[in-house]
Amino acid sequence: SHRLGYRKEAMAGSLVLLLPLLFPDLFAPLSHASPSVLSEWNPVKPQHSTLLKSALERQTTDERRTELWKPLSHQGWSSCASSRSSPSTLPEKSQGYLQVFLDGGLNQQRMGICDAVALAKILNATLVIPQFEVHSVWQDSSTFMDIFDVDHFIDVLKDDISIVEEVPEEFFWSTREYYAAAIRATRVKSAPVHASANWYLDNVSPILQSYGIAAIAPFSHRLAFDKMPDEIQRLRCKVNFQALVFVPHIRDLGDALVSRLRSSPITGDAEYERGIGNFVVLHLRFDKDMAAHSACDFGGGKAEKLALAKYRQVVWQGRVLNSQFTDEELRSQGRCPLTPEEIGLLLAALGFDNTTRLYLASHKVYGGEARISALRSLFPLMEDKKSLSSAEERRRINGKASLMAAVDYHVGLRSDIFVSASPGNMHNLMVGHRSYENKKTIRPNMALLGQLFLTTKNLSWTEFENGVIDGHKDRRGILKLRRPKQSIYTYPAPDCMC
Repeated sequence: SHRLGYRKEAMAGSLVLLLPLLFPDLFAPLSHASPSVLSEWNPVKPQHSTLLKSALERQTTDERRTELWKPLSHQGWSSCASSRSSPSTLPEKSQGYLQVFLDGGLNQQRMGICDAVALAKILNATLVIPQFEVHSVWQDSSTFMDIFDVDHFIDVLKDDISIVEEVPEEFFWSTREYYAAAIRATRVKSAPVHASANWYLDNVSPILQSYGIAAIAPFSHRLAFDKMPDEIQRLRCKVNFQALVFVPHIRDLGDALVSRLRSSPITGDAEYERGIGNFVVLHLRFDKDMAAHSACDFGGGKAEKLALAKYRQVVWQGRVLNSQFTDEELRSQGRCPLTPEEIGLLLAALGFDNTTRLYLASHKVYGGEARISALRSLFPLMEDKKSLSSAEERRRINGKASLMAAVDYHVGLRSDIFVSASPGNMHNLMVGHRSYENKKTIRPNMALLGQLFLTTKNLSWTEFENGVIDGHKDRRGILKLRRPKQSIYTYPAPDCMC
């Protein structure tokens, strides 16, 4: 009788769990209080079905394909990051030890490292290898030494600044835990965003002189891009393009993925010109964090809207200003990330066909395979880390968001073409790094695409295709000079190129 009772309870419990799936409308009133965790995995119907059907039937001429894969011509600029007036510019005496604590994902941390080196130079300080905060979204505790080759880093910069791996024993107390416990005289918490060199000389140098050490947290985006000496600008680029090299096992895995993407049973110069052996890296950037922060509608219905609204409120507590605008307003302004379906339509309109080898560089895609299915139907040769490597090869990076992002960065830098579905830190750094090496990068015209996708019901494939091509003529790798307030890591010329 006891067993029979347990069976009845189990069956009743299963039925309760299945009710929201069998009768979703019945539970709609509850979803505001507790959005369904399953809502983001429900199959999503194509939002642009007419265009998608036409794209699946598209044909690309050999001439257009050849032009698409053609490498960039030399644009008159080349590297000069390592130029300096003398063999060594080390200060005679260090003013003390500089610590920085960097938050964000891998690419934000990378920019912070470059700024930290530049700041150590400005202050005549000895840099302690930067420490990484554990990001609330990525939950990755990887250290600098887990990601970057620290010996190479120190060696490349040995004539520019002094670097140590850890604080000396007399400063053993200077830890992140120490600074989190209370207000400390050696911690600088008030550095404004894009602070000038003079701000640090006025506010941090006295701390170094008094205590021999200064810790800056937070530090991301805390050094200005404008009104900096040429020496400092070129040092930032030297760090980014020469000193920051991934650890060997990341480079080895990345090289293996590149080799497998390029391998093809068809060989020959004529075939290579047609794009066989070439590959595109697509940074999809469509994770739950991005979807929620944008406040856009992605076609998942009421359940998805409520789930994203709840997530947005919990994480940002009403600080997402985009939520004040309608979806149409956000899209027409180019403020909505492209869905996998939309980036697929963009690539198809540009001339990539179903023989294109596409490498997907992304963290978890919001909605999983259901979201990716339309993109996969357009590009059946789409690959990612998992499809191209064995579990054993991925053993050292599994569960480590920063290490996986590092592999994607390595592959992205070596691709024939790089495309990012939406602007962000990975996009910005890759645009800058590939500009520095004169490699082709396609930058989506977000405002144009937002407007086109709002009117897809009235557009033929030819009209959509022509609109995309016309709107991206100057967005395929043409080097752009940095303007005031723009990032040196996205636009390395003219500061770091000659």
